[in-house]
Amino acid sequence: MEIRIKRVYTKPAQSDGYRVLVDRIWPRGVSKDEAHLDDWMKDVAPSSKLRKWFNHDPDRWNEFKHRYFDELEDKSEKLHVLRNKAKTGRITLVYSAKDEEHNNAVALKEYLS
Repeated sequence: MEIRIKRVYTKPAQSDGYRVLVDRIWPRGVSKDEAHLDDWMKDVAPSSKLRKWFNHDPDRWNEFKHRYFDELEDKSEKLHVLRNKAKTGRITLVYSAKDEEHNNAVALKEYLS
């Protein structure tokens, strides 16, 4: 499986493969045409409650992943789709957070791998 992650504000590339936005909220300042997405899976994003609690605080990263992974247990159908896409080609999990090391796409990639 080849899974990449990329900020939505970074220029899309042909090599991205299947591009899927994994944020619950649409990114500010980006049109749907500019995003060049194949899908938007807001259902696999962290809950609003968890997202607000985490607030991209690196000190909460490990606990965030633990709680997020618990939430993902109920999303097996959507995750199955992502895993199947990754088995047949490259997928890119697209996100909008400024922090490139501590965000839900990084955690989701870890969970899927």
